[in-house]
Amino acid sequence: MALFKKFKNNIGLDEEEKADEIDDDEEEEEEEDDEKKQKTKNKKQKKEWKKKDNKKNDWPESKGQLAADIYETETDFCIQTPIAGVAQEDIEIFVESNMLIIKGERAEMDTTSNKKYFHKECYWGSFSRQTMLPDDVNTQKIMASFKKGILIVKIPKKKEEKRKISIEMS
Repeated sequence: MALFKKFKNNIGLDEEEKADEIDDDEEEEEEEDDEKKQKTKNKKQKKEWKKKDNKKNDWPESKGQLAADIYETETDFCIQTPIAGVAQEDIEIFVESNMLIIKGERAEMDTTSNKKYFHKECYWGSFSRQTMLPDDVNTQKIMASFKKGILIVKIPKKKEEKRKISIEMS
């Protein structure tokens, strides 16, 4: 940039162009200042995150999330979710405030503490899944089945009642 300035000065630019050049330099300095401020802010934020990571007691323990397929048939709304490594009696399903909730806990089989993992993706511990239910379902007749590690919950749709409306004679 400095070489370009010298070249312009040597060829005799108008004062107007020189003023534009000064404005450009000021804008560049402002951008550099903004970048420095942002870097400083990012460093402070990273330090705060590290402090929070060291204070794990400050954060509530998260629960594992179940993957689920939710679909409908002519008669039912269905929720299908794989739940491997959990016994049927360790799964809870209930409805609360028009929301279906599936809860359970997956206990780790081998609790050897001297494991050195190369990669860990399996979630061990409590898990849950919440799904809002549509208004046109019968929550009193929910059925669930658990076969080969797949939970299927069927929520029957309410049947539309047809009724004849009488017309009053005036």
